[in-house]
Amino acid sequence: MYRVNEIFYSLQGEGRHTGRAAVFVRFSGCNLRCPFCDTDFSNYQSMTADDILKAISQWRSCGFVVLTGGEPSLQVDDALVEKLHHAGFYVAIETNGTHALPPSIDWVTWSPKDLFTDQPSSLRLNKINEIKVVFDGLHDPERYACIAKEAYLCLQPCDTGNDNKNQQIITQCVTYIQQHPHWHLSLQTHKLINIH
Repeated sequence: MYRVNEIFYSLQGEGRHTGRAAVFVRFSGCNLRCPFCDTDFSNYQSMTADDILKAISQWRSCGFVVLTGGEPSLQVDDALVEKLHHAGFYVAIETNGTHALPPSIDWVTWSPKDLFTDQPSSLRLNKINEIKVVFDGLHDPERYACIAKEAYLCLQPCDTGNDNKNQQIITQCVTYIQQHPHWHLSLQTHKLINIH
């Protein structure tokens, strides 16, 4: 059984696949506690892989599913990924990288959180397609750029909940990318256009 916080159909709002129609399966629970986390994990439904597949089958034509959380690597396994592939989905995941993943996942976005939490967070990934770092203006993200040399590199300005502080961070992030052009700006476009 998988603990699923929510399932919904929208557009990918962040990173390399921004703007792409996607089915999101948000898993409940995480092994880290980041101060900016926007997910309520107290609500979840226990579901089998078949339950998940049935819930997302109405959006099969989009062909793209994003496994997110929380920390989806705590629950996602080969059986689920195999069922999603069999149903014709390209499977992407966003992970903090602290647990191993099924090797058959198509797209792995590593979003390191070690700068924001004091819990141990050793990297356990064998494949990284994209590195998406939350940029707070206080830490230099360059330490991550050399970890997976072929990965797409994204900086996402941290949403502090304070408009003035957010604007400062965005300005710093843009300046940083201008000085380090191998990084790309990733905005949370779903928040900007007010969609789920």
